Amino acid sequence: MRKQWCEARKNDPTPTQMYYAKQGIITPEMEYIAKIELLKPELIRDEVASGRLVIPANINHTNQIPMAIGRAVKCKINANIGSSALASDINEEIEKLEVCLKYGADTVMDLSTGGDLDAIRRAIIGHSTVPIGTVPIYQIIHDIKDLDNLTPEIMLECIEKQAKQGVAYFTIHAGFLLKFMPLVAKRKMGIVSRGGSLMASWMMKHHKENPFYEAFDEICDICAKYDVALSLGDSLRPGCQYDATDAAQMSELAVLGELTKRAWAKNVQVMVEGPGHVPFDQIEFNMKEEQRLCHDAPFYILGPLPTDIGAGYDHITSAIGGTMAAFHGASMLCYVTPKEHLGLPNAKDVRDGIIAHKIAAHAADIALKRPGAIEQDHAMSDARYSFDWNKQFELALDPDKARELHDESLPQDVFKEAEFCSMCGPKFCAYKISREIAKNECESYPKEEK
Repeated sequence: MRKQWCEARKNDPTPTQMYYAKQGIITPEMEYIAKIELLKPELIRDEVASGRLVIPANINHTNQIPMAIGRAVKCKINANIGSSALASDINEEIEKLEVCLKYGADTVMDLSTGGDLDAIRRAIIGHSTVPIGTVPIYQIIHDIKDLDNLTPEIMLECIEKQAKQGVAYFTIHAGFLLKFMPLVAKRKMGIVSRGGSLMASWMMKHHKENPFYEAFDEICDICAKYDVALSLGDSLRPGCQYDATDAAQMSELAVLGELTKRAWAKNVQVMVEGPGHVPFDQIEFNMKEEQRLCHDAPFYILGPLPTDIGAGYDHITSAIGGTMAAFHGASMLCYVTPKEHLGLPNAKDVRDGIIAHKIAAHAADIALKRPGAIEQDHAMSDARYSFDWNKQFELALDPDKARELHDESLPQDVFKEAEFCSMCGPKFCAYKISREIAKNECESYPKEEK
């Protein structure tokens, strides 16, 4: 879809969606997004120009279908995949990607830290119709072996290599400054971000400022060249309830607001990443503070998880917090799988995490009365009341799961026409009884009163 669109921009020095929007131009991506979001193209353009909406669409990822992240559109979800030094390969990552696409992830992050990272990323981008994000510091450390070997030149070279491959957005841990280290010492769990812990280690060893912060303008120049959006990473996100909304987290958030304006000045699109583990009663405050400090840039959050004891079920924990967060300001939820805190997710874990967070995002969309959000729910209600089982499966967020659970007890095709399920049976189905009551009431009135 995008091949011709991107070809037409190849000579533009700053081919970013934000640059075009600021010039008053409605790009084909904006037009496409307006149609699927049931909004006007002019609104999409204005939101992108202001920074309130992000269209992650690297000019080298031409098989990507356009999508947008921001408060003006439906809440999106991201799914993380990626190899580790101990497990997974290209084939397994492609299997995970296919699960992501099948069950509706809006973006996918490749967080690979083991194996041939360039080959894995190339394969993922080549197979993906959704934007692919990365955390460049993972490959930088993988390639240089020792953090002591990190230099600005190596860092920028890796970032540009990934941009050329078609990465749609980078998580850059640039807001964690050396002066925040004493604040970390007051925490129960310190730093739980992998990228953040690596930056902390480098800064403490060399007693120098965060190299991503120092080279931020050069990073923005690379992003502007390929239209890579920045997802400003929260190195100091809280990893437990005790550390939530503390001075370390909020100090970094203020710096992310500063970096947001610097990126916008170079026509680079920005999302801001957020917590983390946060008590339920603090979620609204966290969402509002991000909007205030980061100038309404879209908020992309992990969770938040409102309890720390959901091990094995943290996709549910995260979805509970995510619904509240999406209602109060978050634009994209990063899924959490049942394996969170426990191990590397497999394809089944990816599926469970996606569906849990699709439910969370959709519930917020309904509550916010976003265009087109509730129609599928109304159609599901009609299908249930009319015992249209196949239509119910089709309308479910996970049609396969809905069919699987129905067919565990009533697998024969004849039961797809039945006016009951195995819960109530033929005599105790409330839908059936209600329909009979309505029918009898209607027949009891004289014809002229019906």
